[in-house]
Amino acid sequence: MTQGRDGDATTDRKPAFGADTAGVKRAAVIGAGAMGSGIAAQFANAGIPVDLIDIPGKDDRNGPAEAGIARQLTAGGFMAPQAADLVVPGNTEDHLDRVAGADWIVEAIIEDLDLKRDLYRRLEAHRRPGSTVSSNTSTLLRGTLVDGLPDGFDRDYVISHFFNPPRHMQLLEVVEGPNSDPASVQRAWDAGHRILGKTVVACRDTPGFIANRIGCYWIAMAVLEADRQGLTVEEADAVISAFGVPRTGVFGLLDLIGIDLIPLVWGSLIKSLPQDDGAHAFDLNASELSQKMQTAGRFGRKSGGGFYRKAEDKLREALDLTTHAYRPQHKAPDLPGNGRDLAALIAAGGKMGDYAWSVLRNLITYTASVAPEIGHDLPGIDTAVALGYGWREGPFRQADRVGVAEIVQRMKAEGSAVPALLDAAAGAGGFYEGDAPRIDLSGTPIARTDDTAPAAPAVLAGNSAARLEDAGDGLGILRVTTKMGVFAPDVFDAFESALSRTDLTALVLAPASPKALSAGADLASFMELAKDPAALDTFLSRGQSVFSALRTAPIPVVSAVRGLCLGGGCEMTLHSDRVVAHAEAKMGLPETRLGILPGWGGCTRLLARFSDSAADPGSIAARVMDTVLPGPVASSAMEARTLGLLRAEDEIVMHGDDVETVACQIARTMARDGYTAPGPAFLNVSGPAGLNAALASARAAHEEGRIDEATFQIAEDLAAVLTGGAKGAPAQPMAETAMHALERDAVLRMAARPETMDRMRQTLGR
Repeated sequence: MTQGRDGDATTDRKPAFGADTAGVKRAAVIGAGAMGSGIAAQFANAGIPVDLIDIPGKDDRNGPAEAGIARQLTAGGFMAPQAADLVVPGNTEDHLDRVAGADWIVEAIIEDLDLKRDLYRRLEAHRRPGSTVSSNTSTLLRGTLVDGLPDGFDRDYVISHFFNPPRHMQLLEVVEGPNSDPASVQRAWDAGHRILGKTVVACRDTPGFIANRIGCYWIAMAVLEADRQGLTVEEADAVISAFGVPRTGVFGLLDLIGIDLIPLVWGSLIKSLPQDDGAHAFDLNASELSQKMQTAGRFGRKSGGGFYRKAEDKLREALDLTTHAYRPQHKAPDLPGNGRDLAALIAAGGKMGDYAWSVLRNLITYTASVAPEIGHDLPGIDTAVALGYGWREGPFRQADRVGVAEIVQRMKAEGSAVPALLDAAAGAGGFYEGDAPRIDLSGTPIARTDDTAPAAPAVLAGNSAARLEDAGDGLGILRVTTKMGVFAPDVFDAFESALSRTDLTALVLAPASPKALSAGADLASFMELAKDPAALDTFLSRGQSVFSALRTAPIPVVSAVRGLCLGGGCEMTLHSDRVVAHAEAKMGLPETRLGILPGWGGCTRLLARFSDSAADPGSIAARVMDTVLPGPVASSAMEARTLGLLRAEDEIVMHGDDVETVACQIARTMARDGYTAPGPAFLNVSGPAGLNAALASARAAHEEGRIDEATFQIAEDLAAVLTGGAKGAPAQPMAETAMHALERDAVLRMAARPETMDRMRQTLGR
């Protein structure tokens, strides 16, 4: 337990928002390997107690499970170290009875059918009827796994296919059976979304489900087509990047996955597919290229080299697919549309364009052919492939972007067979109209109604940097629309305009992009302002004024944090009544790394949060020093709560798409229940007498050589602000406006130092 913000008590184990309605109060994971321990860690990240059970160790019976917990602590599977306290290690001989207390039991042992079935029979003797049991299998079919098991087990059993690493990969594929209990399936969906933060996609019980069925085909086909058409690995990866996939391309991706896994993954998948499946035309495991790579021990990054490697001189080398010798890596070719416009690349033709066409043609042909077999609708298939493999969009949306009619016309001209679903899409004008599919997987048109797509919210006001949206019932949503939500003068105009309105009952500060709520002040503009101290002072003063107005507004203000929330963006949330943060939000006050301090009231707000009538002002100032001086950037909302950037009453949600919805819900509730705005703040400060105490930690670090002279100078500036400056006195609370003046003076003084500008230029890469 830690001391809460503004004197309240908080526990770092507060469950994520909505977790209590997901039907899982306790979970159990069987199998403490990389996947199993990662799944257990994600339950704990949401505040859900979980038993992690593995086979007994030789010397320590719980050793394998404890090793799994340690692995996740090292690998970053836990959002904060204290989350590991919610994971209880055990072994299958002594502790399998613990599953009786679990609402969801996830099996994540090795891919061995007999071992899994034996485990299921043992689980059935202990588990509570109605509890959900699932397998993380990626290769075995649900029907095969439950064959011969009791009907009750079959009803409660689903496939829950996670992707690695479980904390960061958003996709969860779920497969139910013909006799599945809807309540058990719904629990996996609800908990998968609200507790584990996953986007859940329903799959049919077929080999590879959706993402791996399409993704493995795509990798094999793209690699073998590049080899057949005589492209270099650099050329192929550059072309593949135009599909909106990660920068690794396809050869780089295989290096990352591990070429030694081709027999296990691709070999097993091919064996499970019928002979008429299109994947057999691109049998990666049986290919000469794959065989040569494996014989040579070129397994990718894990072996020091695959299709790419670093030479002894640290320069990058690439494999020549003709000679199979390494050579210096070539510069990526220049492609039409800067390599981002797939349609332009295909239209350009030539070696690169023809390869892009063959990959797109094969990909959409295969996906359209197997779609009715593997999925339930177009969006589910696109979502699974995009999230499972990090694509910007799935294959059907890619086809729409290039032009379905054009694709079909060219395929027919070439004499290529056109799948019925693809032909139907061409006749319907594409696969999608906006976000709504035009056809179902049988090719039947889907009737559109006027309310198929929700109307965009009305814009009440706005300018080039921000807009105020009408969310109904008097709720306004204010979005900063600059790149990464950085603050510019027009942003402050929008804030002042919104706060002056009399028709709003609540205000939500929401991101315009999932990437960031706000990355703070524009650094380049700040450096220009620093050339004119009067202009910089005006900029600082205006930010303080706007944020103070947020804090004392007559309506509740709730910040919805997703993506980055840094510097001034974080200071903005410190002035909000409540914060709703995505679990993976990156919040922080990195100003000291640039040579300045939080100058829009951040120091003052933290001092107020940490204040406690029983604590002396000097120790409070020291605590704020320890928090702010390192320039902290929390890697998760849980860590942000530990730092004090989030309070006990602030909410953490596991799925990013829920952040704004929950923030609006809370804002409406606060307005409905009657809201009283806080008045002007006065803070207890220690004055000059407390300066040494506030600087104690920094001084010790300086004397021990852990921080340099420039950083200690920053500490001195920060301590002077937090203790109230020369006029601070323990017996006289200082007005927040006076503290703001100290912040401004300190930032002006610090910005005038050459080393501060050097730090900023270095950050900007100048």
